[in-house]
Amino acid sequence: MPMVVVVTRDVEGRYRGFLGSVMLELSPGVYAHPRMNAGVRQRIWSVLEEWYGHLQRGSIIMTWADSAAHGGLGLSALGEPPKDIVSHDGMLLVRRLLRKG
Repeated sequence: MPMVVVVTRDVEGRYRGFLGSVMLELSPGVYAHPRMNAGVRQRIWSVLEEWYGHLQRGSIIMTWADSAAHGGLGLSALGEPPKDIVSHDGMLLVRRLLRKG
């Protein structure tokens, strides 16, 4: 049962109430649970996905330790800004476009 962290940005208050009822709010929009099993994590994510499907505002990312995933980190994300996360030599990196000028 790995630690799970959820970070929200610019979302409705219902997310804060829901996540605060199942996880510790470390800072506004940052939630953690030290030992969450996969079933609970998936149920929480399904609620967040359903709400986001109706509200479509802000962004949410969930991360947890996952030895089977690239870089050992499981990730789920909703909303903007989208990040292009790639695996390189066993590490996860964020790919950004180079701006000319």
